Amino acid sequence: MKPWIELGTAQIPNGGGVLTLRQRDQEFSISLSGPRGELMNSRRYNSERELSLLGCAHLKQHNNARVVVGGMGMGYTLAAALEVLPADAEVIVADLIPEVVEWNRGPLGACAGRPLDDSRCSVHIGDVRELLEKGDSDYDAVLLDVDNGPEGLTKSDNNWLYSLDGTSCIYESLTPGGMLAVWSAGPDSFYVHRLRKTGFDVEVKTVRERPGKGARHTIFLAKKTSV
Repeated sequence: MKPWIELGTAQIPNGGGVLTLRQRDQEFSISLSGPRGELMNSRRYNSERELSLLGCAHLKQHNNARVVVGGMGMGYTLAAALEVLPADAEVIVADLIPEVVEWNRGPLGACAGRPLDDSRCSVHIGDVRELLEKGDSDYDAVLLDVDNGPEGLTKSDNNWLYSLDGTSCIYESLTPGGMLAVWSAGPDSFYVHRLRKTGFDVEVKTVRERPGKGARHTIFLAKKTSV
């Protein structure tokens, strides 16, 4: 078996740890320093795609749809969103770590088909919170894959995203009928309660990390009431 080759490292702001990108033949891995270990692998990405396919399903025929993707990752969430959305859509992908974006422009990009080259896509280097706090109610979908679930993993400040204040802010950032979709390693009944308390209609889906096999992950689908 070929050895892993380290391609790059990136420091997560505010002491969040170090990300490392490695390659072995055609396989890529992104890991976090410490006990968490591997966060992403290019052989296991089905649930990241399902996040977008489910979160953007209502926008297939929607004119001028605007979508926020929180977390660049390996590009699979972004790529799947672009597959669903029509030609006049706009997708903003937000990531705190510029190196992750550069990895996706470089050797990692081919895995997901280089979605950053799509003219509908723009990049926000910074916290996705900066986009959501504008409160202008003009996003038709918000897709979040920035943690291991509804708690801050790589950055403690991300806890805000899943708090009542954060979910209320996201609710206000969405158009009527807009969708919040959140990736999680597992279920979380407390988060479902917070979403419903905010006013969302909530559905929870279980998806596999690889088509028909592998670990089971959770997608929280929270729809803003259209009234």
